[in-house]
Amino acid sequence: MAQGQATKVKKRKKSVLKRAKQSIQRAEVNRNNRTRVRTMMKRLRNAITAGDKTAASDLFQPTLAAIDTAIGKGVLHENTGNRYKSRLSIAYHTIHVTKKA
Repeated sequence: MAQGQATKVKKRKKSVLKRAKQSIQRAEVNRNNRTRVRTMMKRLRNAITAGDKTAASDLFQPTLAAIDTAIGKGVLHENTGNRYKSRLSIAYHTIHVTKKA
């Protein structure tokens, strides 16, 4: 089903109509949560690739917290969230490590 399109309901029972309405509401909430997480991850990745340590430091903990929240709400699968956190933390720590020659 494309975004913003109505759900097709075959039966005109009260319970069926209610479940369709709840499904639409949950889809909107999940979409908002997923969008927020992806935006925060994108901002953190941009700060890391730009080499901006202060911006990356400010965004790191809130991004991980948003991923954990999305996992708790069922928006992201636990393994997916953990994979995102692992990759972001590896990238974050690479800009904070000073290379010794």
